[in-house]
Amino acid sequence: MNSVSITGFGIICAIGNDAAAVLSSLQEQRTGIAPMRYLDSIHKGKLPVGEVKLSNEEMKGMLGLDENAIVSRTVLMGAIAIRQALNLNDQTTKRPNDSIKGKRIVVISGTTVGGMDITERYFQQMQEGDALLPLIEKHAPGSSTREMACLAGLKDAEVCTVSTACSSAVNAIILGSEMLRNDEADIVIAGGTEALSRFHLNGFGSLMLLDGECCRPFDKTRAGLNLGEGAAFVVLQKNSSSSSGEAGRGLYIRGYANRCDAFHQTASSENGEGAYLAMSEALQMAGLKPQDIQYINAHGTGTPNNDSSESAAIRRVFREHIPPVSSTKGFTGHATSASGAIETVICILALQHNFLPVNLGWKEQDEACITPFKNSKLINSWMSLAPRRDCSRGTKFKISGSEKEFKISNILCNSFGFGGNDSALVISQEPSDFAQNMPVEVEVLADERISDVEQLSDYREFISPGEARRMTRLMKAAIITSLKALRHAGIESPDAIITATAYGMLETSEKFLIDMLENGEETLSPTLFMQSTHNTLSSAIAIRTNCHGYNITYSQGKDSLDWALRDARRLIASGKAKTVLVGCHDEATPTFQSLFSRMGKPIPPALTSRSIVLTHNPHNS
Repeated sequence: MNSVSITGFGIICAIGNDAAAVLSSLQEQRTGIAPMRYLDSIHKGKLPVGEVKLSNEEMKGMLGLDENAIVSRTVLMGAIAIRQALNLNDQTTKRPNDSIKGKRIVVISGTTVGGMDITERYFQQMQEGDALLPLIEKHAPGSSTREMACLAGLKDAEVCTVSTACSSAVNAIILGSEMLRNDEADIVIAGGTEALSRFHLNGFGSLMLLDGECCRPFDKTRAGLNLGEGAAFVVLQKNSSSSSGEAGRGLYIRGYANRCDAFHQTASSENGEGAYLAMSEALQMAGLKPQDIQYINAHGTGTPNNDSSESAAIRRVFREHIPPVSSTKGFTGHATSASGAIETVICILALQHNFLPVNLGWKEQDEACITPFKNSKLINSWMSLAPRRDCSRGTKFKISGSEKEFKISNILCNSFGFGGNDSALVISQEPSDFAQNMPVEVEVLADERISDVEQLSDYREFISPGEARRMTRLMKAAIITSLKALRHAGIESPDAIITATAYGMLETSEKFLIDMLENGEETLSPTLFMQSTHNTLSSAIAIRTNCHGYNITYSQGKDSLDWALRDARRLIASGKAKTVLVGCHDEATPTFQSLFSRMGKPIPPALTSRSIVLTHNPHNS
């Protein structure tokens, strides 16, 4: 049987530095949210966060690194989680075991922050002197993925970085599963890593999304999220019958979907359209009905908008068959791009040990939200809805009138990001068979480019003057080339949007960073932060074209476009999309160009934007 099996996993987060510690915290209901300790911020000791309970120096020691080495916390946590997933628990064991030698190995990481913790700490010094100039190369997410793969002994592995804000890690797992299904890899290590930084802590603060108390997902009094950090990775292999890994104990990636809400850059639609589509398609792929799911690990951030929108989507999908639902962010905080991988591993632990994580902090019902799983009384209520179901002590289940244990077999894990990048994953104890995609010939319907800022002057055909005033030049360029390409191809809305960007929204990120460094952390622009994530362009184009289909952003340096085109071809071959809009958009500010010039490195161009429309060419297949 062809299936994608989980043969290993690793995790480090606020409630534990490995899977055993995380399991203990979940079962004993110990939160990891506490006053800030390690991040150097004016909010230290005030805002509750979900920090990993290790200093950078301690993590460097765990990896056998010099304590004076300048390494991003994002990289350190990611390398630790990958080593755990590969059972490299001793720092003296530098390389994976012989069983993976000669295999085609791919490391896929979801991250948005990347090396921002390094950039914000040394940015002013990089501008003033040359000694620390090379640190700017640690800024991009793709650099983080390459570095942590090397630290985990995988320097020859192919690496890829997915950056779709808070759904990044689940999209990395989806990509890894697709690569295995199509025989593009033998082993995939997929997940995500994200360190707390002042940049995104204060960014979320500027949007008024942070709670000064411990978060309360789905509660009527919920007031926002607590940011967290951490890393988690799963080892994926095809054909469970030939995979001997014990960590997953017969667990499988059974279904998944990536869809776009196409509603707003930071808010979710009232009816949760993107989430509804993602969950529905994931169940369909898994060959499961709503009543086959025993537990939903919700995205559940604790913000008023997310929790009501997600609840609406869950009600639309499951109707009278809503299983126990909980958000585990009351344990870990919201680890943004890494959250989906952390919660995937939590789901794996729930399946292995047949227990349900509770929804910490919930007390008061909100009619706009589902009632989350909090204790055994709630599971009794749920079990009573179906005939012959009953609950034994705690969260261990038995079918009434027999000694047969009620077994958790299928879990749905939700992960939603800014820009409406909504993804869902079904993890199961039973495999599902799949057929490998047949190669197809892909035809280019249109290819539009902008390589000079002066080409933006004639924007009025696609962008109103009012809109233009609020847009960066990269946003203008991406929209112009995208809409031109679609018009040339005779398409109003593509089936999927795939974006490649090496550095993302540098102009807005630099403005936000400089404002924070020069004027402090308390009066920052929410508009700049909203337009700083790497998936800003992809989601803006989806909103513009009303595209609710597959939506993903790759950020792997010069290889970003290649990853995007590979994904587009794979998507078309699978029949999931007939037309795909692929974009490659990057910019470089004068400051960024100056840093590269002083290093003697090629100077990135001020602006490049290319949009391609691809489709299936049946005549040459």
